[in-house]
Amino acid sequence: MKPQPLYASFLLRFFFTLLCTATSENEAPSNGGTIVFTTLGRPDYDWDIFTLPTSHPPSPSNELRVTDGESVNFNGHFPSSSPSSILSLLHNRSLIRAPEAPLPALQIIYVTERNGTSNIYYDALYYSTPGSTRSRSALEIPVRLQAPLLGLEENKNRVSMKDKPSLSGENLIYVSNHEDPGEPRTSWAAVYSTHLGTGLTRRLTPYGIADFSPAVSPSGVWTAVASYGREGWDGEVEELSTDIYIFLTRDGSHRVKVVEHGGWPCWVDDSTLYFHRRSEDQWISVYKATLPKDKSVSTESVTIQRVTPPGLHAFTPATSPGNYKFIAVATRRPNSNFRHIELFDTVKNEFIELTRHVSPTSHHLNPFISPDSTRVGYHKCRGRSNGGKTPQLLLENVKSPVPNLSLFRVEGSFPAFSPTGDRIAYVEFPGIYVVNRDGSNLRQVFPLNAFATAWDPIRKGIVYTSAGPEFSSVSTEVDIVAIDVDDVSQSNYKRLTLDGKNNAFPSPSPDGKRIVFRSSRSGYKNLYIMDAIEGEAGGIERLTDGPWTDTMCNWSPDGDWIAFASDRHNPGSGSFELYLIHPNGTGLRKLISSGSSGRTNHPSFSPDGKLIVFTTDYGGISAEPISLPHHYQPYGEIYTIKLDGSELKRLTYNSYEDGTPTWSPFYIDTVDVEWPRKTQCAFEDCHWLNEMPSRGTMVEPSGLAKPQCGVTSMRRSGNRQASTVYQAACSLHSAETEQQCQ
Repeated sequence: MKPQPLYASFLLRFFFTLLCTATSENEAPSNGGTIVFTTLGRPDYDWDIFTLPTSHPPSPSNELRVTDGESVNFNGHFPSSSPSSILSLLHNRSLIRAPEAPLPALQIIYVTERNGTSNIYYDALYYSTPGSTRSRSALEIPVRLQAPLLGLEENKNRVSMKDKPSLSGENLIYVSNHEDPGEPRTSWAAVYSTHLGTGLTRRLTPYGIADFSPAVSPSGVWTAVASYGREGWDGEVEELSTDIYIFLTRDGSHRVKVVEHGGWPCWVDDSTLYFHRRSEDQWISVYKATLPKDKSVSTESVTIQRVTPPGLHAFTPATSPGNYKFIAVATRRPNSNFRHIELFDTVKNEFIELTRHVSPTSHHLNPFISPDSTRVGYHKCRGRSNGGKTPQLLLENVKSPVPNLSLFRVEGSFPAFSPTGDRIAYVEFPGIYVVNRDGSNLRQVFPLNAFATAWDPIRKGIVYTSAGPEFSSVSTEVDIVAIDVDDVSQSNYKRLTLDGKNNAFPSPSPDGKRIVFRSSRSGYKNLYIMDAIEGEAGGIERLTDGPWTDTMCNWSPDGDWIAFASDRHNPGSGSFELYLIHPNGTGLRKLISSGSSGRTNHPSFSPDGKLIVFTTDYGGISAEPISLPHHYQPYGEIYTIKLDGSELKRLTYNSYEDGTPTWSPFYIDTVDVEWPRKTQCAFEDCHWLNEMPSRGTMVEPSGLAKPQCGVTSMRRSGNRQASTVYQAACSLHSAETEQQCQ
């Protein structure tokens, strides 16, 4: 009898907690409601894991998609344990079982984002005849068994990011960021070990330290990580200045630094590590570290050898046990605008290109090799031609750690809900768009370049924004305008500022009579208040005054406070902190200190005015940025805080850039909101990988006219590349962008 797809009944145990009780949007409790925010690029990550054979010429016909074609799946690992041994462990907890007839299986462990949260899954794909996995059609309708490896026992219903999993014996080794180190601008990322049979979890990373990219040695005895040690994070957003440490996998003991300056370690045997680092010639290259056999290890006793040559960037290496013939790497070559997976022959010292022959205009990330060295895996956009099913989302549910508060990623930047909660205004460069909350009736209501949105609380259909060029100097004209979104004529807006200076971030008072905004009319960016209908012609008053930047202001629902971000504590330093001030200019006080050179930006009040939501780098960085697509500032997370500075609460946990949050009083059920708009999966590679040292110039992406899945593309109107850079900077605002621009 033909085997049927297996869907283990135990999945219900893990998924029922992800379904939030449907609450009427008019019954949201105090401090409830919905927070929406932007995650740079994340709506375009329709990722699946694919594999190619290492011993056959690469072609589209032998590339296999091995994950489900629906979720966001990445950072895979081929386990060396047999499917039967893994399933026997899972059976103890979940009644899972293998097919009755013994069949060969392609198995994988990977990170997946689905149902609003991150988890690590195990998939086994069974096929009928040996060697059939060479055929693309063999996996079109596989016998697939899927199982989450981390459930309620491990995460205690906590929200956290998961990353870089591997299986060592009966234990899953992985990164999670669920434990607060208690220090601002300190990464929460740490390595954990969970026994698959019992769920018993042990932290392997010492408290007060952040570890990234764990790799378990072939024997399972040692784990290597990239880590800052006790030094901590200094704000890096490109290649991290981490070192390589090793420790005993069983309990994290005997921890020792083995390599100065390195990331993304992997083992070929228990004495040989590969890793990447930026070389003195500025090319990112793969290196080999040979450890002494007796493990009396120190950085002085380890031999370091460069493996990949200059002339291209090579990074995120992957190995397999006992394979001294080749490694797999991701590359960025001067003649390519895309990240590709290649093999590097360590005997002949030459590259063998793989993915460029399959999908030349797609990005491919983070290779991994099967234990028998016959397959290399990676992730990329699944593409419609590969059976992709991911719908385009207006609102993507993100699991909230706070009861009765729903979280959603929203399409576009600077989202804002209308006072009745039925419409969303947002920015997509260029232009302001309005869409119904159910995804219908999408319209562009303002065609010019603009940023920031705020609805008038009294006058129906009025949206305020900052119209003008982004990243412009204090002398460049940017104006506050009021847009009547229900007026379909081309003259549906009114300019409210008249001084020809840089005016931005409008926020109306709760009675709709006044607007607070920031302006550069004094030569510095300070806060001002003007009439909401007549603009500055109807009267203007200065709220703050000083040689610093006050910006991103938001008026409280009761009208008593204005929250804003400022670098007044250290002008020009790039460090932004949150402040409160009364509209009459009294009561100025700092709400939160963001640590040395930290950033806390884009405050927005809760509906009852008791909390403020904002974006910050308080949680540090959660993954090596080079393992991700482009994130201008890959550390932004959404937090809340009380007005007295107490009860700081983290809401989002990922390695992406979250920003521009806003808080609606209406609770939205935690279900994704689709809309008919369809865009092709597309994302940009890290911009700093465009730097080619031998040229001394940036290699600009090309081939935009006919994008394939994964290509940097032109979206709607306006250049996607330029808009994404701006969208990223708007999320948190570095010193350079805030001092010189907008």
